[in-house]
Amino acid sequence: MNKKTLIQIFALFITSFIALSACTSPPPAEGSALSGEVIIFHAGSLTVPVDELTTAFQEQHPGVTFQTEAAGSRTTARKVSELGREADLVMSADYTVIDSLLISDFAAWNIRFARNTMVIGYLEGAKYADEITSENWYEILTREGVIFGHSEPNADPCGYRTLMVWQLAEMHYGIPGLYESLDTSCPPENIRPKETDLIALIESGDMDYFFIYRSVAVQHGLEFIELPEEINLSMVEHADFYSQATVELSGSEPGETITTKGKPIVYGITIPKDAPNPELAIEFIKFLLSEEGQTILEEQGQPPVIPPVSAQYDALPKELQNLVEK
Repeated sequence: MNKKTLIQIFALFITSFIALSACTSPPPAEGSALSGEVIIFHAGSLTVPVDELTTAFQEQHPGVTFQTEAAGSRTTARKVSELGREADLVMSADYTVIDSLLISDFAAWNIRFARNTMVIGYLEGAKYADEITSENWYEILTREGVIFGHSEPNADPCGYRTLMVWQLAEMHYGIPGLYESLDTSCPPENIRPKETDLIALIESGDMDYFFIYRSVAVQHGLEFIELPEEINLSMVEHADFYSQATVELSGSEPGETITTKGKPIVYGITIPKDAPNPELAIEFIKFLLSEEGQTILEEQGQPPVIPPVSAQYDALPKELQNLVEK
């Protein structure tokens, strides 16, 4: 065998090896170039959707990991504004929490991306569960022996929205003193830092009912009472009526208070100015606002805002502007 033949055989061997390797090696995962950790501070009501969203994102980008923390939205924002903690994303159950506590010192913009509805959650074993309806709920809740609760207004939007629902109910049903009656029937021990803290009390039977977002009730398999649109804070058409409800909340400085008015429930998301990994945070928001991300929200009882909107459109990262309207 001459030298030329040996070279040809060797070349053929190398070519075959490369071809075989290409056939047997798995293709690189889509988006595998992305890597790093994303820190998300989010509202308690977003716990399940965030879990679903981050899992789906990681399937496309296996090099990305997530560190998530749930709390009441005002507590979540104050982790950044008062405690100086770093986060890549802040997701609030009330977009105005970001506007009032983070913009403009700690964040430059805010995207409104999802909606929700206030309901009354319970399980079948709750007292008078076979009687309660969307019209007599306030009479059932104020009966002797019925235990109901809500989250802390100064920590969590679901808490102050509960108080707004009570105010609106008094006006809608034309029952003077209804707000005070509900407030008196709900002692401090029935109030917890965030709405999801109350689920354990419902499941253990220590509490009969609680005011909660519809999405959370759906995600946890709870029974729930749908409230009239005039009081459930879900409809833009009733925004003027909702605005008649007001709640005084603690401000950003000790002794300071701010007045929050009733409005349709809309969630917000932002990237703080000192985010450790803003590029990855932008990629996650792009996924959140995509058709796949919006489908995940819808499946979790969390209707997306379509299209997403922002009052700080010009301050948005360029990569997000084509996904958002002013």
